[in-house]
Amino acid sequence: NRAVELGSRGVVVEFEPLVEMTRDPDIGVALVRAMDDVCERFHREHGLATALRLTPNDLREFERPPRMRTTALLDPMLELFERGAEAGGDLLSIESTGGKEVSDEALMHCDMGLFVFSQAVLGVRDVRTLWTRIVDIARRTGRLPGGDTACAFGNTAMVLAEQRYIPRTVAAIARVATVVRTLAAVEAGALGPGKDCGYEGPYLKAIAGIPISMEGRMSACAHLSPVGNVAAACADLWSNESVQNVKLLSDFAPTVGMEQLEYDVRLMNVAIDRGEERMLRDLFIASDRGLDPQAFVLDPDVVVPVAREIVRVATPLEGARSACLAALDLIEVAYRDGTLHLDDMEEPWLGTLRDDLESIPESESEFVERMIPRIDPTRVNLAEYGL
Repeated sequence: NRAVELGSRGVVVEFEPLVEMTRDPDIGVALVRAMDDVCERFHREHGLATALRLTPNDLREFERPPRMRTTALLDPMLELFERGAEAGGDLLSIESTGGKEVSDEALMHCDMGLFVFSQAVLGVRDVRTLWTRIVDIARRTGRLPGGDTACAFGNTAMVLAEQRYIPRTVAAIARVATVVRTLAAVEAGALGPGKDCGYEGPYLKAIAGIPISMEGRMSACAHLSPVGNVAAACADLWSNESVQNVKLLSDFAPTVGMEQLEYDVRLMNVAIDRGEERMLRDLFIASDRGLDPQAFVLDPDVVVPVAREIVRVATPLEGARSACLAALDLIEVAYRDGTLHLDDMEEPWLGTLRDDLESIPESESEFVERMIPRIDPTRVNLAEYGL
C-alpha cells in the first residue's frame, strides 16, 4: 500500500525463509504463493510492477562436519527452489555457505591464507556444483537465476571489524577475496540481479556486466556498516535488509523501510532521467571512500583495476591472490598520500597481509597440499569439495 501511495515504479520483495520453512518445503511454497498473490493483486489493481526473489536457506551448514554434496539436506533446498519457482518466485538466489567451516576460523585469527583457501578453493568448488543445479531449475521453470552472495564470509568480516574484533583492513581484503566464489555462480549461469547482501556486486558487474542489487544505509535495520553510501554507486536495484515487524511511531518497521527505500530510489532515478547519475555516483563514493578501507575497495576506480587482475589469470586462486595484492597496493598508496584514513592499529596489518598473500602459491594443487595438514578432518570434509 505504501509503495502505491508513494508512486513507486516497482518493488522487488525478497523472501528469505526461516530454516523451518526450507526444511519443510510445503511451508515455504505456501508462503511464496501467498506473497505472489499479493504482488499480482497490486499489479492488477494498481499497476504496481513487482517481482519476488526467493532465497532458500543453505541447510547444509547445520550438519557437522558439513556434507556439501552428499547430504540429504540438499533435497528440501532444491525442492523449495523448484516448487517455489513454480509458485511465483521470479528470481532464484541463495546465500551459500561452502567453505564457512574454514572461513570463520580464518577470520578470527586474521589468517588471510586460510581465508583465501576457503573462498578460492572450497567456495568456488561448492558454488559451481550448487549453481549448476539452481540454473537448471531456473531454466526448466522459466525463472531468472539471480545470484549468490558472500554474505556468510565478507559480511561476517565486516561485522567483526565493526565490533573491533578484527582490523578493518583485514575485512576489506577479505571482501576482495570473496569475489571469485560469487563469480563462480555467474560462470555457472546466474544472470542477476545479484543478491543485495553481497557487497562484492560491483566486481561482478565490472567483470560480467550483470545487473546487481546492493544494500547500504537502508540496511542499518539489520547490521551496521561503513559503506552506506558507496554501496549505491553502481547499484541497479537498491535494497534494505531483514526488517523486524515492530511498531514505530509512524508505522510498522517494514512500511517505514519501504518509504525510506522509495525516497532513495526516487533520487537515483531522477539523477538518471536528468543525465546526472555520474554526479550522484561520485558523491556517493566521495562521502565514504576515504574513511574506511572497506568503503575504499568498493570505489569503482578501485574495483575496475582489481577486477582486471581476476580476469587476466587462469584460475580462481590466482585471481584471488592477484586481486587481493592489487587492492592492498591501492590501499597503501591511498594511506600514504592521505586520501584514506586508517587507525593506528591498522598500519601494521598492511605488511602482515602482504606477507600472507605473497606466501600463497599460484598452483592450486600446491596450495591444497600445503593447507591439508592445517585442516581438522573432524570439522571439514574435504572429499565433499572434490579434494
